[in-house]
Amino acid sequence: MTEESIKFNHSAYNLQSWSRQRDLDPIVVEKAEGIYLWDPSGKRYADMSSQLVNMNLGHGNPEIVEAIKKQAERFCFVAPTYGVESRGELAKLLVSLLPDNFGKIFFTNGGADANENAIKIARMFTGKHKVFSRYRSYHGSTHGAGNLTGEPRRYPLEPGIPGFVKFFDPYIYREKLNFSCEKDASDYYVGKLREQVIYENPDDIAAIVLETVTGSNGVIIPPEGYLAGVRKVCDEFGILLVCDEVMAGFGRTGKMFAFENFGAVPDLVVFAKGVTCGYVPLGGVAVSKTVASYFDDHFLSCGLTYSGHPLACAAGVACVDYYLKHKVLDNVAARGKELKSALEDLKARHPCVGDVRCIGLFSAVELVKDKASKAPLVAYGKDPDNVMAKINQALAARGFMTYTHENMILVAPPLIIAAGQLAEEMQKLDGVLSIVDGQI
Repeated sequence: MTEESIKFNHSAYNLQSWSRQRDLDPIVVEKAEGIYLWDPSGKRYADMSSQLVNMNLGHGNPEIVEAIKKQAERFCFVAPTYGVESRGELAKLLVSLLPDNFGKIFFTNGGADANENAIKIARMFTGKHKVFSRYRSYHGSTHGAGNLTGEPRRYPLEPGIPGFVKFFDPYIYREKLNFSCEKDASDYYVGKLREQVIYENPDDIAAIVLETVTGSNGVIIPPEGYLAGVRKVCDEFGILLVCDEVMAGFGRTGKMFAFENFGAVPDLVVFAKGVTCGYVPLGGVAVSKTVASYFDDHFLSCGLTYSGHPLACAAGVACVDYYLKHKVLDNVAARGKELKSALEDLKARHPCVGDVRCIGLFSAVELVKDKASKAPLVAYGKDPDNVMAKINQALAARGFMTYTHENMILVAPPLIIAAGQLAEEMQKLDGVLSIVDGQI
């Protein structure tokens, strides 16, 4: 097919997510390899968001492709009730990577339905119905995950499902209070959460659900002591702590799971994205041994046709093996230092950069109209002039592919990126920020 016919079919027959449908102009992808994509004209784009922060191991990884081929040659699908080598092997591998308190995995199709099932499991286990989550969170857009979500993508689901309660993130850059240190900030935010738990009746609260590191809504990294403080609140009141690691898991932050950076262990871990790096859709919920044993004698009312899809699990085994065999976390540590240094340099030199936040290869550039007032470049939930879309287009024109959300530019390249590749792409970002400087 020609580039024009591909574009026509895309726009004429697809409803494109999170978009006004008129005047769509998608970039057509001809091929992809490593950290790069090419359009039919041969123009190369660096995938600096790992697509949707899921292509952790890049495009065209031969070990993952071969694993999918081998499974497809044996069989592509049998129902979740059958024993399948790849399904059991992946579950065992994932449990082995988690802390000793974890026992079993419930597989789903992706992150949204993983969060849906985490909610159900927490409610069944505790016998309680309320679920806490944060305002700047994104947990998916299906009905339950969309109610769990805190940011504006939840609005079309309102009025929402009873029992979903929101609280504030430890978003120190935007906080009006001045804290002497991160620990003081954590004490404040955890204290307010504990107060809210009491007001909402702890006997009704099944779970507190957190993106361990807030993802699309700004890569908000929990301050020192925060996650441990939330864990303490959960323990005090018999509430399950659920860490949504859909974006932050599988090496993105420099640890296999992001919570390992923060000195606290959850009861449930929600995962997707990096478990198969997008080669085949897969998600899941890892549950503690205590939760798992509860369902030895209680009915687990969760089920999906494609739970633990054999092709997806084969891809998952290959991905996890690749992370370990090729020491991908070592590369994240090295490139993460370089990325953080480059971002701090951009913050120092560009008036439009209010803040940068980086952990591993997970980062965001927060754009402002004025550094002193911290006025965001676009208002929360509103961008009538498509300012951020234009910035994204300027980056794409230079071959730097990512996405923006609110007043943030996400920078989260594949975990296999090399030093020279990272330096080349950061120069492109530097150039676009200089243009933004001239417009504020």
